Amino acid sequence: MAALPAYAPMLARLGPLPSPGSEYAYEMKWDGVRALGYVEDGTLRLVSRNGKNVTVAYPELAGLAAATGGHAVVLDGEIVAFDQQGRPSFEALQPRMHQRDPLKIRQLLGTTPVTYLLFDVLHVDAATTIALPYTERRSRLEDLVHTGPHWAVPPYYTGCGEHALADSRRLGLEGVVAKRLTSPYRPGRRSPDWVKVKNFRTQEVVVGGWRPGEGRRANTIGSLLVGVNDDSGRLRYAGSVGTGFTDEALRRLAERLAPLRRDTPPFEGITREEAKGCHWVEPVLVGEVRFAEWTGEGRLRHPSWRGLRDDKEPSEVVREEG
Repeated sequence: MAALPAYAPMLARLGPLPSPGSEYAYEMKWDGVRALGYVEDGTLRLVSRNGKNVTVAYPELAGLAAATGGHAVVLDGEIVAFDQQGRPSFEALQPRMHQRDPLKIRQLLGTTPVTYLLFDVLHVDAATTIALPYTERRSRLEDLVHTGPHWAVPPYYTGCGEHALADSRRLGLEGVVAKRLTSPYRPGRRSPDWVKVKNFRTQEVVVGGWRPGEGRRANTIGSLLVGVNDDSGRLRYAGSVGTGFTDEALRRLAERLAPLRRDTPPFEGITREEAKGCHWVEPVLVGEVRFAEWTGEGRLRHPSWRGLRDDKEPSEVVREEG
C-alpha cells in the first residue's frame, strides 16, 4: 500500500454560536495542542499544526497504532494534559510541548501524562475521507479507534449550542467548536463551517523583547513585549505581558530568548516611552495570552501569559476578531 498522504489541519473561525435550529454539532474546545496522527506499518507519527514531527515528545501515545483495527489512518485531534482538578490545562502541557530529551520525557511521563483527544479521520487505508460529511467521518472515527489509556474519542452534542457552551463553562473548559453536520474536511483552510466559541478571550502573539523585572524578579524577565502581524504582514506592537508566569516558565523563557538577542525593536508602532529599558530579540517565538479586550490604540488590555506555542509560526499570528 502507498504511504499515507500528508494533510494540513482544517481550522475554525472565531465567532458566536450559530443560531438555534442550525445544523451543527458541538464539540468541547480542548486547551491543548493540535496534532495529526498518522498510523501506518504499526507505528504512530504525530505532526504539529506547523508540520513538525513531534512524535518523540509523547511516547505514551505510541499504543494508538495498535488501536485502529489494523487500518492505516490519518487522525485529527488535540493533545492535552490535565491539572490537579482533572481539567485540560495549557500550562500543565508546557513542559511536554517543548521537551525533546528522552530522559526528561521519561520523567515527565509520571508527573505530566498526556491524552490524545480525537475528533476527526482524514484517511483510511487507500481512501481519503475528507469529502465525506462531518457526521459520517465521526461515525467512522468511532468505529475505527478503540479507546486506550492515553487516547479517546470524546462525544459531541447536537441540538442547542447554548447547552454545550454552558457545560463547557461548568467544566472550566475553553469553549466549544461548532461544526456544520454536512461539512467536508477542508485541509489547511479556515472555514466558516467550523466556528470556535470561547468562554474567555485569547490571542496568539509574537515575542519581540523583554523588560527586566524588579523585586523578587530583579534577575529575570519582568514582562514580555509582544506583537501581532497586520494585514500587510508587518509586526505591530500589541503591549507588554507581566503576569501569568511561573518560575519554571520564566526560566524556560530566559533560556529560549538568550540566543535571540538583537539591537533594535522588531515592532512597528512602538513609542519611545514603551521601548525604554527593553531588551530586543528576533521575533521567532510565538506565545499565547489571555486578555480582557483590545484598546483603541491596538494594545492588549490586562494580558496574562499562557505559554509558548511551538506549533505556530510567527507569520500566522494575526489579530483574532470575534
